[in-house]
Amino acid sequence: MIGFLASFSRSLMLFYMLIVLGYFFYNIIFKKDKLKYVLLGAAYITGAEVFFRMTKAFIFYETGKYAVILFFLLGMLYYGFKKSAFPYLLYILFLLPGVLVSYDMISFDANFRTTVLFNLSGPICLFVAALFCFGRTISFKELLKILDYVLYPIISMTVYITLYNPNIRDVVTGTASNAELSGGYGPNQVAIILGLGVFILFTRFLIPYKNALVHWVMMLLMLLMAYRALLTFSRGGVLVAGVMCLVFLIMFFLNTNLISKTKVSFKIIIIFFIALLVWSYTIFQTGGLIQNRYANEDALGREKEDVTTGRGDLLAVEYEAFRDNPFMGIGVGQGKFQFKEEIGITSASHNEISRMLSEHGMFGILALLVLILAPIITKMNGRKNIYFWPFLLFWGLTIAHSSMRIAAPAFIYALCLLNLDYAPKEKPALHRK
Repeated sequence: MIGFLASFSRSLMLFYMLIVLGYFFYNIIFKKDKLKYVLLGAAYITGAEVFFRMTKAFIFYETGKYAVILFFLLGMLYYGFKKSAFPYLLYILFLLPGVLVSYDMISFDANFRTTVLFNLSGPICLFVAALFCFGRTISFKELLKILDYVLYPIISMTVYITLYNPNIRDVVTGTASNAELSGGYGPNQVAIILGLGVFILFTRFLIPYKNALVHWVMMLLMLLMAYRALLTFSRGGVLVAGVMCLVFLIMFFLNTNLISKTKVSFKIIIIFFIALLVWSYTIFQTGGLIQNRYANEDALGREKEDVTTGRGDLLAVEYEAFRDNPFMGIGVGQGKFQFKEEIGITSASHNEISRMLSEHGMFGILALLVLILAPIITKMNGRKNIYFWPFLLFWGLTIAHSSMRIAAPAFIYALCLLNLDYAPKEKPALHRK
């Protein structure tokens, strides 16, 4: 219904966004189970961020990240954070020298928010989310509910972009990323969120919804999301989703008994044929151009020289900046000026890893090591979370091709830090059989 309303009038989405924020802020402040609403609120905004951006619902571009930050700050106001989360305090401290370098270099009339905070909103979002989630235990059922809340607005977005431009063949003229088939918005971000939705529903194919009708409706939505993700012609989000699904499938298969392995094997065969069907239908609808896109060919079938679509040039500039300023870096937000000077392109970084190196220097390397090692060490120490590796991979692979322009990498990274309790809660004595 929200997707249909957005298609009818985008201006309604501003009011809807305000209702969503008001609902979660009210529940966090006034309801007893504040922890649940903090996580559900952050989950919903994470799933809705790109949808709200494409429908012009946000007051300003970074509203989604700031809302997620505020939810987690409210959560820490009531629950604090674990002492064992100190590595993330080190992480944020390692980012400060780059801010000081940038502050010294910014001209008097430059806008500090657009120059510095644009690049730091993602890392700050990750810091606050990780600080809150680190060391906390929730039930497996609660995690599934959190993932459902990520999923709900993605369903709305899928309906909206399907209605936005139903005449696919009229707008597919080449193999470049296609904004017309992405709701009139950035295909890269749309593909990431649709890919995340496909992954969540793929896991629910293996861990079915209890209600059969709900389950099969969700599976049909998974196919629609996969199809629309392919139609964006943006490969990053689709390939990351594929890797996540494969890793989760392996983890799920290894952690089930013999009978369950047989059922999973049967489901794998079904998945393979359905994926082949979706891919074949997409090829038909795009006149074969989607096949050219993934083969790194243009519309005429000629191989493109740069498989990275320009990202390699940006990466080279950032590497040179790091080599020239290895200790403190060139300063937060200075990368786009470096791109303009070196290759004549006005663009923000597409790779958070190379951005951390160029703009933060050695401190950026230390910050990245914290983000990689902290969750892995906790996992080695016995933290239970079947989603751990797919979530960590989503963060790492997504920031490598799309930086941290949306809240999803930060929030999903934080979820991998949660410890899951798989034991069902016992019923009270009066209700036991």
